[in-house]
Amino acid sequence: MYLIILLGNSLLIIVSILDSRLHTPMYFFLGNLSFLDICYTSSFIPPMLIIFRSERKSISFLDCALQMVISLGLGCTECVLLAVMAYDRYVAICNPLRYPIIMNRVRYVHMAAWSWVTGYMISLVQTALIMVLPFCGNNVIDHLTCELLAVLKLVCSDITINVLIMTVASIAILMLPLLSIFISYVFILSTILRLNSAEGRKKAFSTCSAHLTVVILFYGSALFMYMKPKSKDTKISDEIIGLFYGVITPMLNPIIYSLRNKEVKEAAKKILSRHLHLLKI
Repeated sequence: MYLIILLGNSLLIIVSILDSRLHTPMYFFLGNLSFLDICYTSSFIPPMLIIFRSERKSISFLDCALQMVISLGLGCTECVLLAVMAYDRYVAICNPLRYPIIMNRVRYVHMAAWSWVTGYMISLVQTALIMVLPFCGNNVIDHLTCELLAVLKLVCSDITINVLIMTVASIAILMLPLLSIFISYVFILSTILRLNSAEGRKKAFSTCSAHLTVVILFYGSALFMYMKPKSKDTKISDEIIGLFYGVITPMLNPIIYSLRNKEVKEAAKKILSRHLHLLKI
C-alpha cells in the first residue's frame, strides 16, 4: 500500500508538471496534496515497518516528537488545503469570467503557502505543549504511531488545559475549513442547477466530484478521530481510523482524481506514449 501511495501520487505530480495544459491553480493544489500525502505516509510508515521487523520496539523521545510535529502538521495542512481547493472550484464555476484574475499565479501560490504555514504553526504549538509535560511509568504508546492523543495519555500531570487547547485547535482546523467547504459547495450547487446545458452541468459536477469524495473520506475519519466522545474511545477504533486517514485516503486520492478526471487520464496517456516511443527509438 505504501508503494502504491508513492507511485500514484508521484505520477500525479509528474503529469501535472510535464503537461502544460495542467498548469492551472486546480492542478497546482492537487500537486501540493499529492506531495503532502507522500510526506505524511513517509513520516510514519517506514519507521513503523522497521519497528515491526526489529526486536527493539521503541522510539526515542526526540524522534517521537519529530514524528508528531510532521504528521500533525501535514494533517492540519491538508484540512486547510482542501478548503482552498473548494474555494478554487467555487471561483471557477460561479465566476468563470473573472477566474484568471481572481486566481492569478501570485494568489494561488500564496494560498498554498499559507496552508502549509498555518498547519505547521498549529502542529508546533500542540506538540510543544505536550512535550514539556512530565511523563512517567512505562511510556508505552498504545498506538501504531506517535499520535497526539496516544502520547497525551502518557502524561502524569493535569492535562485539562492541554485538552481544552486541543479541542479549540481541533474546532479551528477541522470545523472552520469544513464550514468553508460546505458554503463553497452550496454556491457551486446553486450555480450548476441554474445551467441550461446538460453537458455543462455534467462537466461542472465531474470537476467537483473527485474533490468532494476526498473531502468526505478525509474529514469523515478525522472528525471521528478527534471530535468523538471519550466514551467511544477504544484502541481498535483509533488504530483503524488512524490507518484509514493515514494510509487508505492517501492511496485512494490519486486513483480518485485520475479516474474521475479526463484531463489527467489524457495527460498520463500522452506522456506514457511519448516515453514508450522514445524507448523504441
